Amino acid sequence: MTRLVLRRGTVAEAAPPAGAEQRLVVDVPGRGPRPAIADIGLVGAAQRGDDVVVNTQAADLALGSGGFDVVHVNLSRGLDGDGLAGAHVMKLNYSPLQHAVLPVEGPELGVPLRRPVAVISLHGQLAPLAWAVARAQPAARVGFVQTAGGALPGGHSRVVADLRARGLLAGFLTAGPAYGGEGEAITTAGAVHHGLHDLRWDAAVCGPGPGILGSASALGHGGLAALDSAHAALALGCEVVLGARMSSGDPRPRHHGLSHHARTVLELLLAPVTVPVPPGCGREVPRGTGHEVLELDADVEGYAASGLPARTMGRGLGEDRLFFAAALAAGEALAAKIGRHER
Repeated sequence: MTRLVLRRGTVAEAAPPAGAEQRLVVDVPGRGPRPAIADIGLVGAAQRGDDVVVNTQAADLALGSGGFDVVHVNLSRGLDGDGLAGAHVMKLNYSPLQHAVLPVEGPELGVPLRRPVAVISLHGQLAPLAWAVARAQPAARVGFVQTAGGALPGGHSRVVADLRARGLLAGFLTAGPAYGGEGEAITTAGAVHHGLHDLRWDAAVCGPGPGILGSASALGHGGLAALDSAHAALALGCEVVLGARMSSGDPRPRHHGLSHHARTVLELLLAPVTVPVPPGCGREVPRGTGHEVLELDADVEGYAASGLPARTMGRGLGEDRLFFAAALAAGEALAAKIGRHER
């Protein structure tokens, strides 16, 4: 039986809250002072000296993207929450962190939507994709739907906050078990429908939050959430662009070239989608799947000068140019579909 690894500690340092999260240093007996985060929406903000309970397992396991402790409850000032007025639908239901939200799904289903949706399997693809769309279609309203597969708290992504501040994203919804966006959806299909139909986005991007689940197996990884997202978008009548995860710098053979994450999704999809890739990479896409493969140039240098995140899995743009070129190509393809829809 799996049990939460919970330990009591004292807040040694507390940075000012930044958005929905607060960075802390928590002194845990036997483990010493370690970085921690507090999800302000769930557990409130902390102050130096607070008595807190933290989940230490990710840091204990020395996980790369999740190598910090997470505040489970603030015993000093976190026991007086009242929840959200009028909310009645639980997220993280039946878990110790269940909380009620107001879902965005409405009673009516307006389909077919006939607008484009890009699907990504890694959060690092989002910024270059959104930047490329904005370069080609400056007036386009593109929203982001955060799905399962990576971090679940919507406030954990500094990339989303940056893209919203720059006007490169028109909105941000969290779907399924993900939570903390500008709107809460029970399902990915509900989020896509709400964004395109009710919020009037010109396009949506669906993908996981920062980090990714992975077991080095064909089906046991968070990137497979792209399969569900693509099927939901296709069922709603949307044109789907699959942002192929590619790498020229990942030392793991399964991710070199076209990642096995993307390959598995392409092989399991029940209908064709558009797969943009950099020039010369079309042969990487599995044959016989019926997908439309587009080889598109990307302005990698322009993106490098944009000031947006240019690192993936600890590697800079110069160390993994293909990753960014593929994400930028997906943005170019999405922008082209937005343009055709507008005409």
